[in-house]
Amino acid sequence: MLVVKTLCGREESLGLRWAPLFIRYGSSSGAGAASVIQPGRVVPRTSKAGCPILGLMVQQSTTALDIDTLGRTLVEITRPVADWVDAQRIQTGLLTLFIRHTSASLLIQENADPDVQADLNRFLARLVPDGDPLFRHRDEGPDDMPAHVRAALTAVQLSVPVMNGRLTLGTWQGIYVWEHRLRPHRRQVVLHLLGE
Repeated sequence: MLVVKTLCGREESLGLRWAPLFIRYGSSSGAGAASVIQPGRVVPRTSKAGCPILGLMVQQSTTALDIDTLGRTLVEITRPVADWVDAQRIQTGLLTLFIRHTSASLLIQENADPDVQADLNRFLARLVPDGDPLFRHRDEGPDDMPAHVRAALTAVQLSVPVMNGRLTLGTWQGIYVWEHRLRPHRRQVVLHLLGE
């Protein structure tokens, strides 16, 4: 249901199902209030009780997951992410994942065949080899700068739509932390869910 906040200080349902919304400011009468438009319908400027509508009730939640890696490998985090999304009770929205590191990344990839993960690691090892004399930055060893390059070539942020309270991942898709360093590390992934 479409829930709005009113100037009367309460939340009210307008009795409409969620649909893509557009906000138009002003009106033909010149008043400054906003109209919220759904395809084929105009949401009124006042609630059923006659209170002026302030806006839609969009919820957001955040958390951080600590992920222990075992060195250069992919660690699937789909289950803890999906469990957290489920606990937020947001039916429709967008989940953003962000890893707070410069030598690890995030990836959505096949989760059925472990050969895919091994192949990805072998490919990046060929593309960005450890100890390459091209790199000057070696403060933490020969895998230091290659790990930064690998993270730069991949992603530190992902977005996943949420529908019916669930991640909309495909059948064989999983969410992974991709550790680019040789040694184990504790990585932190921040989750931000926005929706209704």
